[in-house]
Amino acid sequence: MNIHGLRLFYHVARDRSFTKAAELLRISQPAVSSQIKQFEKEIGIPLFIKDGRKFKLTEFGSLLAEQAEILFSYEQKLDDFVEDYYLSRKGRLSVAATYLPANFVIPACAAVFKAENEEIEFNLTTSNSHAAFDQLIHYKADIAMYAGGWMEHFHDNILAEEIVEDEIWFVVSANHRLANKQVTLSEIVKEPFIMREKGSSTRERLFSLCQIYQVPPPKIALQFNGINEAIHSVLTGYGVNFVSSIVIRDYVKNKKLARVFVKDIRVTNKIAICTRKNEKRSAMVENFIEICRKYVKEEY
Repeated sequence: MNIHGLRLFYHVARDRSFTKAAELLRISQPAVSSQIKQFEKEIGIPLFIKDGRKFKLTEFGSLLAEQAEILFSYEQKLDDFVEDYYLSRKGRLSVAATYLPANFVIPACAAVFKAENEEIEFNLTTSNSHAAFDQLIHYKADIAMYAGGWMEHFHDNILAEEIVEDEIWFVVSANHRLANKQVTLSEIVKEPFIMREKGSSTRERLFSLCQIYQVPPPKIALQFNGINEAIHSVLTGYGVNFVSSIVIRDYVKNKKLARVFVKDIRVTNKIAICTRKNEKRSAMVENFIEICRKYVKEEY
């Protein structure tokens, strides 16, 4: 395959613009159009179709753009490796994580890691589980750390290792009428819920739980992009939160929040470290993972 043609196609597909691709690659717009047509001719499959005065990707074009993104992301990773070696740097470790490990596991582990590897740049991106896995698969992260139920639908290219397990609790403010009470699932879901955004694993677990037990899902009365915001709303006395015990155990211990015990329901929460399958892990990655294993064993 003509890699130069693929690169031109990728930039056009990514930016949805022949002009922007031409500016980025510092060639003329007609040259981009001509070479894209030649690339289509070489592979024998249409990549674009006209949509009025604009264009859009064919089904194959969309799939090829996704694969090209993986290729060129990995190419950038190789460029970084060569540059690091040439400049005598020791590398860069990028971690993508969901909120729970990003706030309750990684900070302490990163401090230990950095103390032992001062010249290594450490980057952490906090996102929901889908975005974290996407970064790992597309070589934008070396490690993804995930908290939630054990996902049978992990991507085929992901290797996951569970490092700790806790429970997910239903919690309300300490002065809520359901504080420390036992109720059924059908009763608790009638309450307004305060949850994270769509795509968060805990929210998906709650809706799956309702589906399994055939009860209507709760109304999400308030939605936040972070757990802290949701917890502080619950502290005011309004609504229910479904959240990892690691996050709110101190609130419960200090009697600012209280559990609601749902009859016959026990939901576990797992924290897993994920890497790309069938890929030799670097000593840097292995070192950080070992630090995480040790930390959660001592702390939780």
